[in-house]
Amino acid sequence: MRATLVIPTLNEAEGIGRTLTTFRAAAEGANRSLFLKAPVEWEIIVVDGASSDGTQDIARRLGAKVIDEPRRGYGRAYKTGFEHATGDYVATLDGDGTYPADMVPWFLLHLLYHQKDFLTGDRLTYLAPKSMTTEHRIGNLLLNLTVSVFFHSCLQGVPARVLVDSQSGFWVFRRSALGSMKLHQDGMSFSEEIKLEAMLRGLKFEEVPIHYAERWGRPKLSSWRDGLTNWMFLLNKRFQLSQESRMARRLPVAQGASAPQGPA
Repeated sequence: MRATLVIPTLNEAEGIGRTLTTFRAAAEGANRSLFLKAPVEWEIIVVDGASSDGTQDIARRLGAKVIDEPRRGYGRAYKTGFEHATGDYVATLDGDGTYPADMVPWFLLHLLYHQKDFLTGDRLTYLAPKSMTTEHRIGNLLLNLTVSVFFHSCLQGVPARVLVDSQSGFWVFRRSALGSMKLHQDGMSFSEEIKLEAMLRGLKFEEVPIHYAERWGRPKLSSWRDGLTNWMFLLNKRFQLSQESRMARRLPVAQGASAPQGPA
């Protein structure tokens, strides 16, 4: 079995080494236990946006395939990584040490055992006080509320009927699922887009709580600017779905839910 780990980076020299080392140890351990009968061959792709702090050298030294991506944007980096991925399954992490790299093999096992198509990590259920700024925390809550209000019809097929963490970048999914999704965003709103598309296109979707740590290195997010951009994306996405409904092009919803007459 072959899987691909995709990590977008921009000056993550302080965190990328720890992230890759932790993941490697977990993957090797899982192949001796969880995947003993069918070991996973992991491909690691680091998509780098012209780092100047040695991030690329560290990643290559630890066995990652590094792809230069001069076009800026979180979503752009992921789309580039997905285009180069050869694994049947894809996992994602940030390079700053915030996401639990050691949990990636367990997520893959969960995906396979429960026959899911797309898993996303929920950072907020177990969130430690120092792991996220107050501004970032408030912004996440507002965006999650917006998703619940704007897209509650497609959430009916999600096990908890709510998306706790619309901004999480910790995912494990079947690469074949990309063929069902329409992914256009190049910025931070890609995190929202890929989850909404997974649910709207009828993929078997589940959100699983994870532990989220303090980042290594300087933060790059602008809470208010990125938050406003993400909110505008959600508004535009909702408008697009309304337009599709009016044109009688119904979208399938998450597994197990009946197709709505139109977004409510």
